[in-house]
Amino acid sequence: MFVTPAYAQAAGNAGSGAAFAQFIPLILIFAIMYFLMIRPQQKRVKQHKEMVSALKKGDQVVTQGGIIGKVASVRDDELEVEIATGVKVRVVRGTVSQVLSATTPVAANG
Repeated sequence: MFVTPAYAQAAGNAGSGAAFAQFIPLILIFAIMYFLMIRPQQKRVKQHKEMVSALKKGDQVVTQGGIIGKVASVRDDELEVEIATGVKVRVVRGTVSQVLSATTPVAANG
């Protein structure tokens, strides 16, 4: 009924190859998580930073709160967005979720 110490010690010597083989599924799961979740999220964050840094006066934007307006002025870390004629609100740059229409510089007629 009782396990003798000799049998218990014999079962403990599995070897280092078997221990490494137990970590292979864990490593594979981490690799899959990296390529399916972490890497695409990092890509989206990079695109959002580029979009926010490229904002300029005249761009039509949507904030995370759902406010649609035209950028009236750009400061260091905030924007002044005109949501109606004569109605301007200040928003933090990071809250801009989408640029609907970006202004393009007009070429000088020569």
